[in-house]
Amino acid sequence: MSYSSRRSFLKTLAGVAAASISKIGAGAEDKPALADIVVNRPPLAQNRFYPLPLTSVRPKGWLLDQLRIQARGLTGHLDEFWPDVGSDNGWLGGKGDSWERGPYYLDGLLPLAHLVSDDKLLEKCNRWVDWTLGNQAPSGMIGPSDNDDWWPRMVMLKVLTQHHDASRDARVIRVMESYFSHQLRQLRSRPLRDWGKFRWQDEVLSVVWLYNRTGNRELLQLAELLHQQGYNWRKQFESFEFRQKSSPEDLGLVEGKLPPDRAMQAHGVNNAMALKSSAIRWLFSQDPADRAGVERQLAALDMYHGMPMGMFSADEHLAGRNPSQGVELCTVVETMFSLEQTVAILGNASLGDRLERIAYNALPAAVTDDMWAHQYDQQTNQIECTLAQRPWTSNGPEANLFGLEPNYGCCTANMHQGWPKFTSSLWMANAEGGVAAIAYAPCELRTTVFGIPVVIEEQTGYPYNGRINLQIGPAKAVRFPLALRIPQWADAAKIIVNDGPPARTRPGDFAILEREWKSGDQVSLELPMTARSRRWDDDSVIVERGPLLFSLSVETAWSKLRTRGMTADWEARPRSAWNYALQLDQRNSPLAEVPHPTGVSRNIFSLEGAPIRVEARGKKTSQWKAENGVAGKIPSIPVSSAEPVEKLILAPYGAAKLRITVFPVLEPLMGESDAAATPSRLIQGESRG
Repeated sequence: MSYSSRRSFLKTLAGVAAASISKIGAGAEDKPALADIVVNRPPLAQNRFYPLPLTSVRPKGWLLDQLRIQARGLTGHLDEFWPDVGSDNGWLGGKGDSWERGPYYLDGLLPLAHLVSDDKLLEKCNRWVDWTLGNQAPSGMIGPSDNDDWWPRMVMLKVLTQHHDASRDARVIRVMESYFSHQLRQLRSRPLRDWGKFRWQDEVLSVVWLYNRTGNRELLQLAELLHQQGYNWRKQFESFEFRQKSSPEDLGLVEGKLPPDRAMQAHGVNNAMALKSSAIRWLFSQDPADRAGVERQLAALDMYHGMPMGMFSADEHLAGRNPSQGVELCTVVETMFSLEQTVAILGNASLGDRLERIAYNALPAAVTDDMWAHQYDQQTNQIECTLAQRPWTSNGPEANLFGLEPNYGCCTANMHQGWPKFTSSLWMANAEGGVAAIAYAPCELRTTVFGIPVVIEEQTGYPYNGRINLQIGPAKAVRFPLALRIPQWADAAKIIVNDGPPARTRPGDFAILEREWKSGDQVSLELPMTARSRRWDDDSVIVERGPLLFSLSVETAWSKLRTRGMTADWEARPRSAWNYALQLDQRNSPLAEVPHPTGVSRNIFSLEGAPIRVEARGKKTSQWKAENGVAGKIPSIPVSSAEPVEKLILAPYGAAKLRITVFPVLEPLMGESDAAATPSRLIQGESRG
C-alpha cells in the first residue's frame, strides 16, 4: 500500500482515459445509463480525482431510505402546490418565475429521480429538460425570453450536464455549444453582473465539462472572460476584511434594492459557491496560490465565523462565531457541492472530512424528519423556533421556522441537491486509474476500470460505526489502485485485505491499495470512534464522535402556524430546561456511549432512529439565560451552580431540532462524584414528521 502520489500520473493517464463507465445502473431491471469518464484536455491541469457519471454510485441501506424519504417529501411534490416551480414557471414556457427557482429545483430533483429510479419524478424532470433543449433561441440563448440574466442559466447548465451523463442525450452538447458561442459574443457588451458576477465559477465548471468533450478552444476564451468579469475571491481571502458579525449598515443594505458589492462579498451562499473558485482557476493557471486558495478560504471562515458542524455562520451574511447565529440551508448545500468539486480537483482528504461533517450534521438538522418542512436558518444552539425577530445579520422573523418558504424561497428551491449530489460523490475515479472512496455510506459502485466492469459493494453503518466492508467484484482479475480516505480523527484506523495482516494508515490522507483484484476480494476498513469533548470558544466545549456532533436535545412542543398547500409552517418551543453546563473529566476521558434500541434501517437522523447516544453529566446554571429568543452569551469558566448533577443523554446534532451543542463548563467541585448524579435522563425532542 502507498499513499496519494502523482509520481505515476503521466504513465497512467492513458489508462484513465480508457477507464470508461458503461452499463451503469442499480440492477438488471434498470435501463443502463451509458457514460464515459472524460479527463481534462490540455492545457488544463489534471484533476486528482474525477467525478463519476450520475448513477455510477447507487445508494443502499439507510442512505437509500434517506433519498426515498426525500422523494416522498417536498422534493417529490413541490411542483404540485408551490407556484414558483409549478406548471406556469418560465422554464416550462409559462408566465411565472423565470429566474433561479426552476433551475435550482431541477438541480436536485433530477439526480434524486435517477438515484431512486422513480419514473414519475423522471417524467417531471424531462418536462423541464425538454423545454430548455427544445426552445433555444436562434441566437443560442436558452431559457425564458423575459429574463436575460446570466445567473439562472449557470444553474441550468449544471442540470444539463447531469442529464447528459445519465442519458447521453446528444441535444445537450449541441445546445450548450450554441449557448456558449452566443455568450462569448455577448459578454463584452453585456458583462456579468449582480449574482452572476459573484458566482462565475459555477459556469466555468460547465465550460470545462463541454471543453473536455469537444476540444473547442473558444471555450477556453469564454472561461477566461468569465474569470476576468467575475469577482476575485482569492484576493478577498488573501486580505480578509469580514472578521466579525456583519451589519446591514456596514454592508450598505437598503430594503427593496439589490445588495451592493460589499454585501455580495459577505453573502453566505456566495461564499459557499466561491469555495471552489480557486481550485477551478488552478486548472487554467497552475498557480500554487490558486491551488492553496480553498484552504485559505476555509481557514478564514473557520477563524472568524466557524461553527462546530463544519459550516460558517451566515444568517444571510457572515455573522461571527456565536453559536446562536444562523446558518442558511442554501449555504449548507452549496458548501457541500463546492467541497465535492474541490476534492475532485485537488484531492485533499481534509475536504472529504468536512464534507461528511456537514452532510451528517448540518444537512439533516435543517429539515424535519419527513422532509416536508425546512428552516432557512439553523442555529448550533437553538432553543426555540418561533415567529420572532432574532439577532440575525439581515434576515427576518421567520428565518428559523420549519416550513415551506421561511424568510425567502431560495432554500425551498435549492435544498434538494444536498443528499443526491453527496451520494454521487461517495466514489470518484482515481487519476491513477482506479477508484477512490471520498466519503463513506452504504452504497454500490458500478464502473469500468481499464476496460473491465467492476462492482464494489460498500456495507456499513457509518457514520454511527466505523466498520466499512467493501466487497470487490471485477468481471475478471484486474490490477488498479483503490484509494480510501482516512479521516483526520481516525488515528487508530486499520485496513485488512481478505485475511491478510492489518495495513498501516495515516490520518488525514488517502491510503492507496494497489494490487490485482479478483472477484470475492474483501477490504475491511476500521475507523474507531470515541465520544470525547473538545474545547471551543471562550473555554466552552462540544461533544463529538467520529464525524458526528452531539447535542442536548430539548423537549419540544410543535405547533402549526398555518397550512401551506401539502405542507405547513411550524413553530417549535422548549418544554424542558436547556441551560446546562457540562461537568468534565480533567483528563478528557472518553464519554460513555449509549446504544439506542434501533437499527440503521430507519431514518438515522431522527431521534427515534439514531442508534447511538452519548452520556454526559451537567448542571443547570442560572448564569446562562435567553436573550431575544436565543441562548445568550455562553458563561465563561468557571461556571458555578448549586443545582444537582444530572446525567444528560446527548443525541446526534441532526436529530435534535431544539438543542444545545456548545456548552459552558462547570468549575470542578471537591468531593463531587458520579454517585451524586441523578438518574439518567434523555431530554427528548418530539419528532415533527
